Order: sequence, then C-alpha cells, then structure tokens
Amino acid sequence: MSAPRTTPWPLVALFTAGYLAPYLLPTTVGRLASGLPLSATQAGAVGSALLLSSATAGFLLAARVDRIGPRPLARLGLVLAVLGYGGAALTTAVPAVVAGAVVGGFGSGTVTAVAATGIAAMGVPPREGVRARGMDPHRATTLGLLGVSALAGAVYLTVPQLGPGHAQPLAALALTALAVWPFTARLSSRTTPALPRAAAGPRLPHLRSGLLLAAAMPCWSAAQNSLWGVSGRIGLTQAHLGEATVGAVFAVALGTGLLGVVGAGALGPRLGRALPIGLGTVLIAGCIALSASATDLTTFATGEIAWNLLYPVVLSYVIGLAAALDPRGRWAVLVGSASSLGTAVGPMTGSLLAARAGFPAMGTVLAVGLLAVAVPLTAVALRRRTTTVATGPALTDGTPVRLDVAA
Repeated sequence: MSAPRTTPWPLVALFTAGYLAPYLLPTTVGRLASGLPLSATQAGAVGSALLLSSATAGFLLAARVDRIGPRPLARLGLVLAVLGYGGAALTTAVPAVVAGAVVGGFGSGTVTAVAATGIAAMGVPPREGVRARGMDPHRATTLGLLGVSALAGAVYLTVPQLGPGHAQPLAALALTALAVWPFTARLSSRTTPALPRAAAGPRLPHLRSGLLLAAAMPCWSAAQNSLWGVSGRIGLTQAHLGEATVGAVFAVALGTGLLGVVGAGALGPRLGRALPIGLGTVLIAGCIALSASATDLTTFATGEIAWNLLYPVVLSYVIGLAAALDPRGRWAVLVGSASSLGTAVGPMTGSLLAARAGFPAMGTVLAVGLLAVAVPLTAVALRRRTTTVATGPALTDGTPVRLDVAA
C-alpha cells in the first residue's frame, strides 16, 4: 500500500527565496550602476561578490545541514538576507551597499543549501508493509523554479514603476526572505540522529561523475549569467530600448520560462536527462549568440524569451541529476554551489568581454564555451541511467517517505 504524495512547500519556498538573487541580477546590476557612483564593470563586480558569497555558503554548509538542523539554519539564512539586502537598500554609501550585498548573498546561499539538501533527501526507509511515495527531486525543483520565475517576472514589471535608484531590487530580495519566514515553522528543528558508519555514508558516492558535474557547472553557469548580467545593457544601449520595454521583455521571458518549467515537470524523467541537458545546452548557446547580437526589439525579445524558456528546463534536469548522485543531498548542494561560482563570475565576465570586444563577440565566445561544456554534462547524464533508491533524513516535520529516484 502507498502513502499519499505530499508537496514539500517549505522547501519550495526556501528554494524560491534562495534563487531569486541570480534571477534579479540584470536589474540589480543595472540599478547599482545607474543609482550609485559605480561604473558598469564595478556594478558587475558587486553582483559577482553577492553571488560568490552565496556560493561560499553552499560549500561550507553542504554536509552540515543535517547536523545543525534545517529550521535554525534556514532562519539564520533568512535573517542574513533581510538584514543584508535590506541594509543595502536603505543606504547610498557604496561600502555599506557592498557589505550588505555580501551578507545578503551568504543568507541566500544558506537558504538554498537547506532547500537543496531537503529536496534531494525527502525520505527515509518506509515502515514495514507501507511503500510511501514522495515527490521526486525533479518535480520539487520545477515547483521552486516556477515560484522564482513568477516572482522575478512580477519584480521586473514593478521596479520601473517605482522610480530610479538601486534600492528596489534589493528591497524585493529582503521582503521575499521576510515573507518566507513563516514556512520555516514546518521544518524540523532537530538535528539528524547519529547513524552507523555504513548507513551514514560519509563518503560521497559516484565520485567521478559528481566531480565532473561540479567541474562543468561553473562554466555552464558563467556563460548563462555573463549574458544575463549584461542583458539590460544590451537592450538599453545596443537595441536602443527604454527601461520599461526592457523590463517588459524580461517579464515576458520569465513568464515563458514558466511554461518551460511546467513542461519539464510534466515530462519528468520520461526523456531521460541526457537529451534535455545536452540538446538544451546546444540550443541555449544559439539563443545567447542571438540575444547578444540584437539591435532591435524583435531580435532582443526573441533571444531573451527563447533563452529563458530553455534555461530553467535544463537547470531543473541538472539539479535532478545532482540529487540522484547522492540521496543525502551533498552533491546537490556542492553542484549548486559550483554553479553559483559560475553565476558569481558571470556579471564581471560579461562586462569585461563586452567592454573589450563588444556584445556580439561576447555572445560568440559564450556560445562556443557552452557547446564545449555540453559534452561532459551529457556524459554524466548518460552514465547515471540506472535507478537507485534514495533514502535519507526527512527535513520537514511529517511522515517520512521513500523516494525512488531515476539516476
């Protein structure tokens, strides 16, 4: 007999709050450059510092969520996000803004670590005679991506109506962290009981595949966010669009991304992971080249919308692949943090490439890099076809479940 399928809403909410900062990167960097005495490259560096701090939190906490406890760790991350982003929004002193962005980024990374660990390890062995069914990591991830895409789209539509200045996107990050706080009441406050050495599995499984995935993801994310970090400038300076028009394009693009995430969630593992990850990355490379060469609204909107349709789909399969490598969630957090490293250097990389070679050449370089990195990502996905049973500590209060993961 089977227990009912449940949705881990606290983890989905934490995922949304943790991933919102990268999604708001173009408007955050653009507003820092226009609202503070910072050049475009300097503003990109602040964005990179924020995301690097987030990645650092993930690396530090990858194996510690169980020990510290999901609820206190999630609340610590949310407090840091509220104080950091909120403080940065309320001041115009550049050092204080940078410090607030770094503190807020660490908070976002902490929240993301709790969410990623929980999504990867949503169950324990079932009670005798009961085969409990929980939501698989891929579907939980798609729900989180739906939430963050919808929220980011709403922010892009709202920010231009609130006047100039750097505060609005940072305030949105702080308010989101505050809004997610009530969900933490449903997280477990207890640390995981000590397990026998064999059950605890201190060594990371599938080490070669995990390391290859972790090594490829910074390059994959760097290419994505090199474009995303300068997309606002492409629209404003190369395509000669207004801020409201660029914001509307981003909102539509993120809305289209919702359709992609819904489709990915409906398909689940039916197509495997190799095809969505490999072919999706190749198509994304073409979208980046198109968007970076845009000189009018049609080309800019086509490139951005197509890219935003594909990006969350591929990302959801990559996160699901990382979760399948280790049911305790360690590879999910480590690969996510490695991805954040690429995300962190994205704004600076995009700004430097654009400043030295122009936007079209930047797009070509990024597209070629993505084509190269598609090979190892696809290889890992092909290698992990077998089905494994994922077991681990339940991170939300309630009935433990057993999770069958297609690896």
